[in-house]
Amino acid sequence: MPGLFDPLTIRSATFRNRIWVSPMCQYSVLEKDGVPRDWHLVHLGSLAVGGAGLVMAEATAVSPEGRISDEDTGIWNDEQRDAWARIVRFIHERGAVAGVQLAHAGRKASTWPEWGYDRSGTMAEADGGWQSVSASPVAFEGYDAPIALDAAGIDTVVADFASAAARSVAAGFDVVEVHAAHGYLLHQFLSPLSNRRDDEYGGSLANRARLVLRVVSAVREAVGDDIAVFVRFSATDWAEGGWDQQQTATVAGWARDAGADFFDISSGGLVAGASIAVSPGYQVPFAEYVRDEAGVGVCAVGLITSTDQAQAIVSENRADAVMLGRELLRDPHFPLHAAQHLGVEVDYWPEAYHRARPRPHAG
Repeated sequence: MPGLFDPLTIRSATFRNRIWVSPMCQYSVLEKDGVPRDWHLVHLGSLAVGGAGLVMAEATAVSPEGRISDEDTGIWNDEQRDAWARIVRFIHERGAVAGVQLAHAGRKASTWPEWGYDRSGTMAEADGGWQSVSASPVAFEGYDAPIALDAAGIDTVVADFASAAARSVAAGFDVVEVHAAHGYLLHQFLSPLSNRRDDEYGGSLANRARLVLRVVSAVREAVGDDIAVFVRFSATDWAEGGWDQQQTATVAGWARDAGADFFDISSGGLVAGASIAVSPGYQVPFAEYVRDEAGVGVCAVGLITSTDQAQAIVSENRADAVMLGRELLRDPHFPLHAAQHLGVEVDYWPEAYHRARPRPHAG
């Protein structure tokens, strides 16, 4: 059975272990231009130094209007591409694989950043906000209503994802992830709770999945054969009549046929106040279900906080890898500590930290 420190190869990327960094929004582009700066270098660089196999950058907007907030990162222009290249180089120097999550927030765009302000919800245009878009003019609770994308708008979204993917490759990223989870635009098209369309993008599962599959196909064409393409899905809306794990598994199979290699399985985000049964590893069963039903590679995420827990998920073949978020914020060196805990010798302990490296106890 595989273990946490067995390497995994997807296309041209070989991950040194199966402890991966989940994409985590930082809301730290204070200049509001989408360009990642020193905070992003130090934040992501520290996770590479700490031994992660994959360092996945936060939800990075494919267009200005696709940002969750005006302090999000982007990759819709060459200045952003070049800034990301500096960060990717450092991640590679530390032996980790570099990934980026490409995102469009849809009806959850133009909101106040999560921290630093005493306001929340939709940012008015007078404050620097913009009109949000979605599958249908159905508002997320507490937010302003979006406008429904027309055919030309949908084509623009697909083109934006493709252009962002090409820039990601030019910046040196090894993995490009399409964000179709957490209630953002692609998830809004997938779920019948937010998609009320009666054209070829609404109604049946095949129609609701059409945009996601177009994006995956366009991203694959843009990145070529060597780059790994991931898709993040929310496996359930945690709401009656919504998106569920069976639909997720079906669309994951279709996405694989469209060019995706691997699937990052989370949940929720579409419905405000959904009743979510949160507990340690609570989303792992969704990853396991998609893996088994669709026959695809998956990583699990969600309150994975200990070495033994992570090792069990991988060794029991419930997922091919695990993604950690908050635990890596608390301990960026979690992978190095996990190797010590499991008695695994790794060759990527930082040279500059060698005096702090734990030594075996004598006797």
